[in-house]
Amino acid sequence: MSGLDTVALRWGSATHTGARRRLNEDFFLADGFAFLVADGMGGHEAGEVASSTAIAALAPLRAGIQDALEGGGATGVERLLADAHARVAAIATAPGKEAGTTVSGVVLAEQDGVPYWLVVNLGDSRTYLLTDGELEQVSVDHSEVQELVEAGLITPHETRTHPRRHVVTRALGPGAPTPADFWFVPVGEHDRVLVCSDGLTGELDDARIARVLLDEADAQAAADRLVGEALAAGGRDNITVVVVDVATAGEGDAARTAPHRVVGLTDEDTRPRGAVLTGGER
Repeated sequence: MSGLDTVALRWGSATHTGARRRLNEDFFLADGFAFLVADGMGGHEAGEVASSTAIAALAPLRAGIQDALEGGGATGVERLLADAHARVAAIATAPGKEAGTTVSGVVLAEQDGVPYWLVVNLGDSRTYLLTDGELEQVSVDHSEVQELVEAGLITPHETRTHPRRHVVTRALGPGAPTPADFWFVPVGEHDRVLVCSDGLTGELDDARIARVLLDEADAQAAADRLVGEALAAGGRDNITVVVVDVATAGEGDAARTAPHRVVGLTDEDTRPRGAVLTGGER
């Protein structure tokens, strides 16, 4: 028996254009084994196309790494990311614009029969893990403000209002391909994974996000509430949230057969360096 056969997942997802934007340039995948969020850039001409194009290129991950990709593992995901980069780079844009997108999230994988989360990240969308009541950001932002934090020039709190807070240093599409970050994290029985665009983290700090995730036992309710609170806090950007739970023992049959549900489908726009200033179970 595969180690993945012992894991049952429940998930919820929600996305919103926000209070100030006219278009939603976020796109997400929450299905099967894959849970990813992409935040497009390039303005209204191309941002929404970039994020949807990237997610389409990564859609084979829904079937799992071992089933969808010969060789599996991070190497297989890298091949899909290379294809996604090429597709996004080929998007036609207005003069002076470049299409691009972040991508962050998890794919359920296994090593030596043991289930793992394969966490992947490019840009400043984020992947968090809530385990034993503690919320940890697993991904590391590829952004100018994160570089300033690491250099000791600003504090993490100051990143929330810094004028360069939306400038990413790695993305799919703009310029030459840049490597994604990968982590293998063992799957815990009661793990809760949060994947989100910066429209959430720009409005709510980690302490508030953790409180909501701890208060709402249902994954869909947690996703809906996080989007609602981000809107109430200002909703300056598109907001996308995917919450994934590892179900407890005995829930596996229900978790694998319940239907998939999607909720919902200038400005605080994510942009590359150099630029001018839904729910279900398995």
